[in-house]
Parts: sequence; structure tokens; C-alpha cells
Amino acid sequence: MNDPRKTESTTHFGYQSVPESQKARKVAEVFHSVAAKYDLMNDVLSGGLHRLWKRFTIELSGVRRGNRVLDIAGGTGDLTLQFSRLVGESGEVVLADINDSMLKVGRDRLLDRGVAGNVRFVQADAEKLPFPDNHFDVITIAFGLRNVTRKEDALRSMLRVLKPGGRLLVLEFSKPSNALLGKVYDAYSFAFMPLAGKLITNDADSYRYLAESIRMHPDQETLKSMMAGAGFERVTYHNMTGGIVALHRGLKP
Repeated sequence: MNDPRKTESTTHFGYQSVPESQKARKVAEVFHSVAAKYDLMNDVLSGGLHRLWKRFTIELSGVRRGNRVLDIAGGTGDLTLQFSRLVGESGEVVLADINDSMLKVGRDRLLDRGVAGNVRFVQADAEKLPFPDNHFDVITIAFGLRNVTRKEDALRSMLRVLKPGGRLLVLEFSKPSNALLGKVYDAYSFAFMPLAGKLITNDADSYRYLAESIRMHPDQETLKSMMAGAGFERVTYHNMTGGIVALHRGLKP
């Protein structure tokens, strides 16, 4: 008889199927590799559009002075920098990332810009957030949810630490709404992204994984249903750049 304790659930790592216990380590290896040139690659691969996508996220967040904000998978701190200015001295922003290399890059970058007093840096797993219940007014996760092994657990964890009436915003690559655009985007992703990774970071494999992880991420309606299933209300999404990117927003009851 087989020992059920030896059977482990699997998940996807790009197009590969791997044991769930291994995915976090494999994702960590990717981001250790790309951390130093992450901002440069974002500009190259998006043509600078990622800045507009993040600006819209900030506008829709409704963050104001005195708020407490959690920026999950905050990486190099683009959103945290803007939130720090919005919440002022009476507010607080927590930049959280599971990857210590990304967190270090973000911390160094923000400290170089004079951001310190109202920002904390926390290494944290989105599935098991180390914060009290009903603690944050707003949570954002930008281009990070697709790398989470158990997305439903992460969404429930985010709901727990939000205050009633608090807002979650998920900015993520999604499914293009036009079939022709989808074909062009596929060709771009699987040809140009690894090539750019090779030329700029000497790491084609990491950017091949990132392209694959985008395709494995739930589409707009599926993610909307997942957020509602986790307990969020009034879940909506906004497509940007033809649905290549979508911003989902949900409220805690």
C-alpha cells in the first residue's frame, strides 16, 4: 500500500509541473537572479508602460493621509515610494516581499531617495502574512500574485489583515481581449523577453519562466471569481493595454 504521506500536491512553475514545496524556492532563484536589473528590464520590456499601469493603481487605491498601506511583492518600491508621499507622517507603508534580494534592492533604493520615516520593510509570504487582523486600509500586489503557489490562501490572508471597508488592488498581467493582439503578444513574450533577458541580465531562462508564468495566471474573470470566493465584495477589474494587464479591485465587507 502506498504511504499517503509521500504523495505531495503539484503546482505549475511556468509550464513545468513541480511539487508545491519546491515552487517558492524556484521562484526565489528567478528573482535573486534578476533583482539588480529589475527596474531596467521593466522599462525595456514594457516600453515604460509599467509606470502608467502603476500610476492608475495608485489613483484607484484612494490612499490618503494617515492611511496604513501594505505593498505586497513590493520589489524595488515603485508603489511604496508614491504611497509614502500620500500617507504622510501620520501614515505608514509596509513594503513586503518574500525575496530578500528584491527587498534589499527596494530598501536601498528608497533610502537613497530619502524615504525612511513612514516606511517599514518586511520579508513576508503572501500566503501567511505576519500582521494583525483588520490592520491595513489598503493592500496592493503588483505583478506578484502569479508567482504565489496557493493564490486562494494569499487572498484570504490579505482579506484577514485588511480593515472592514479596506481595499485590495491586484495589478497583474492578464489575457488580451483581442485574438490578434494575443498572437502578437505571444510572439513578443516567447521571443523577445528571453532574448532581452540574455542580453541585459545574462539570464534567458528567468525571463522565459516569467513569460510562461503570465500564461498560467488566471484570466480576468477567473481572478475576479477567486477574489469573490475569498470573501471580497464589489470586485471589479479594469483592462489596460488591450487586456495585457488588468487591475482588479475588491473591498472587505
